[in-house]
Amino acid sequence: MNNIYQQGLDQVYANHTPLSPVNFLQRTAQVFPERTAIIHGNNHISYQTYVENVNRLASALIARGVKEGNTVSVMAANIPAFLEAHFAVPMTGAVLNALNTRLDAPALAFILDHGECDVLFVDTEYSEVMQQALSLSSRNPLVIDIDDLGCGQTIGSVSYELLLAEGNPHYTDTFITDEWQALSLNYTSGTTGNPKGVVYSHRGAYLNAIGNTLIWPLGEHAVYLWTLPMFHCNGWCFPWTITAAGGTHVCLRHVEPQAIVESFINNGVTHFCGAPIVLNMILNAPAELKLNIPKNIKAMTAGAPPPAAVIKGMESLGFDITQSYGLTEVYGPCVVSQWKPEWADKDEDERAALKARQGVKYPTQEHVDVLAPETMKPVPNDAQTIGEIMFRGNTTMKGYLKNPTATEEAFKHGWFHSGDLAVKHPDGYIEIRDRSKDIIISGGENISSVEVEGLLFNHPKILEAAVVAKEDEKWGETPCAFVTLKPGEQATSEEIIAFCRQHIAHFKCPKTIIFSALPKTSTGKVQKFILREKVRNLPAQAS
Repeated sequence: MNNIYQQGLDQVYANHTPLSPVNFLQRTAQVFPERTAIIHGNNHISYQTYVENVNRLASALIARGVKEGNTVSVMAANIPAFLEAHFAVPMTGAVLNALNTRLDAPALAFILDHGECDVLFVDTEYSEVMQQALSLSSRNPLVIDIDDLGCGQTIGSVSYELLLAEGNPHYTDTFITDEWQALSLNYTSGTTGNPKGVVYSHRGAYLNAIGNTLIWPLGEHAVYLWTLPMFHCNGWCFPWTITAAGGTHVCLRHVEPQAIVESFINNGVTHFCGAPIVLNMILNAPAELKLNIPKNIKAMTAGAPPPAAVIKGMESLGFDITQSYGLTEVYGPCVVSQWKPEWADKDEDERAALKARQGVKYPTQEHVDVLAPETMKPVPNDAQTIGEIMFRGNTTMKGYLKNPTATEEAFKHGWFHSGDLAVKHPDGYIEIRDRSKDIIISGGENISSVEVEGLLFNHPKILEAAVVAKEDEKWGETPCAFVTLKPGEQATSEEIIAFCRQHIAHFKCPKTIIFSALPKTSTGKVQKFILREKVRNLPAQAS
């Protein structure tokens, strides 16, 4: 039976508009038209020009037949055209598919086919690999060249500049009719088999963009450096977050220490995001370069559990570090190590350890918990009992494109299963112990590779480390550490093992040390499946 609040109070156009992050730009451009929206080299683009370019791009795509349900793929570095696409493509009702710039041609061809690409934007830096991918693909998309470098090979039928010239700078219509409508398509790393296509909704991206501003206050004068690839979870939703805050996007084509530090200085950078590998890159940059880094730059890190030693080192340089956590399937970060004022008086090691925890859910994600997969019950808050991190809420993906079996498995029992193993501390903060496939079981005891890696990062001669399981005749498995030394340093296996034995239980210590560079994904995650394969080819260790 209807109650009084269900009578004459219907949802109508006047009181309901689909949530979409696309709407942030119109508001910011109206309020701050002359403010710098984008810095790219010596080029400063105002919010007025930014919104006009977006309107031109959207209207030009529509005039060329782009419509709801089409897929528009972008292969580009972190450049202005990519930021414009994050608003223009969804305005048309089409779905933005940001391509990983480090994939090879066969992987890119698979994505073009699986995502049914209709339009393809190609930054000329990547023309060669995209031409190969197109030759392997069954798709015949409209190809648009972005010659941001001014000297690149073109493979398309029209340039980005000419396409913009076809459009209307005053175009304001959108084809967003439902906030559950697909906004973007992001492919997972595909470390085993083909990658899966993760579909985002307008609602989810809107909420996660707002969530970023709630847990990491930007202020209206934020200057954000794009060290994070925009292709990764749509840049963790920060193309929309920074725009909503009225901040300035600083583009960065290549992520390397000198370019980062120069941008810090020349552009007055206040914020940046990146995987721990980016922090470690800055931390281990030449000393003379680090001398010029401004203080109090805020950095958000996610993508892999950051070692406490890296956080401690970055904060000693004057950075303010926020650790967050998420996956492609939950729009990037949606868990944060929320800092509490009472922790400020702790010593630097304690502060770093607290910041290295993954933390608590964003205000915009309804449920995050550590559950026992067998019972689906929460684990106790004892910092010891390991369970799986699971999510449930509005910033969880729509599902995997054309893969109902994988979607059903991921959403089993009404939760998204992350595959990450963690504990809960007495204060409710989550801390990752490992990926479910990376846990090492030695003599019946679980060993966290993350814990051992965190210790190795404390060794003064070690630049990077990754730990995987190695077959052992007595214990079943023991830790094997792959170690990259800092430039100019030398160390022996015995020295590193002895260091470990001084600081953690002996059964957790690596029995094998392999000095090697670490294979990584495009977002800086260590590809442990490659390391496991290397270890698999080694003889079993007798103990």
